[in-house]
Amino acid sequence: MTRRFFLVLCLFVFAASIQAPNAYAAKNTAAINQMKRIATALRNAQNVGTRSAFRSVIRKYADIPAIALYSLGRYKTKLKKSRRSRYYRGVQAFMGRYFSNESRRYKVAKTKINSNVKQDGDDVLVSTRIELTTGTKYTVEWRLAKRRAGYKITDIKVLGFSMTYLQRGMFTSYVRKKNGSVEDLIAALNRHY
Repeated sequence: MTRRFFLVLCLFVFAASIQAPNAYAAKNTAAINQMKRIATALRNAQNVGTRSAFRSVIRKYADIPAIALYSLGRYKTKLKKSRRSRYYRGVQAFMGRYFSNESRRYKVAKTKINSNVKQDGDDVLVSTRIELTTGTKYTVEWRLAKRRAGYKITDIKVLGFSMTYLQRGMFTSYVRKKNGSVEDLIAALNRHY
C-alpha cells in the first residue's frame, strides 16, 4: 500500500511539473500578445498625435481605477464614491495629455518586445526595447495585471522610473497644496478634457 501511494504521488508530481510550464507559457503568450496590441495602438496614436488618440488607448489598455486610486496616495480615502468616475475621466485626460506631449519630443521608430515575461506576484512584467527616430534606445518595462478583459497596464517604468509613482507624487503634492482637497484635483484634471 505504501509503495502504491508513493508511485501515485510521484506520477502526480511529474504530471504537475509538465502542466506548470504549459500554464506559464500560456500566460506568457497572452501577455506578449496583449503587449503587441498595446504597442500597435500606441504607435497609431503617435501617428495621429492627438490627446484623444492617446486617451482612447489609455481607456482601452490601462487599469485606470487602479492607477488613479494609487495616484491619490494617502488622500484616497477622501475621494467620494460618487466622484470616482469624474476623477477617473480626469486621470485619463491627464495621461492622454502627458503621452501626447511626450510623443512629440520622443518619436518612436521601433519597438522590440522581449519574449521573456517575468512574474511578479499576480502581475507580469514585459520588457520592451524602444528606439527613437534619433537613434536613442530605452528599455521600457510594462507591468500588466490580469483583469476580466485580459491584461491591463498598471505601471510603466522608463529608465527605472515608475510612471505611476511619479504621477502619485504630482497628485499628492497638488492635493497637499490645496489643503487636502481632492475636489480641486478633480477639477484641475478635468479642466482641459
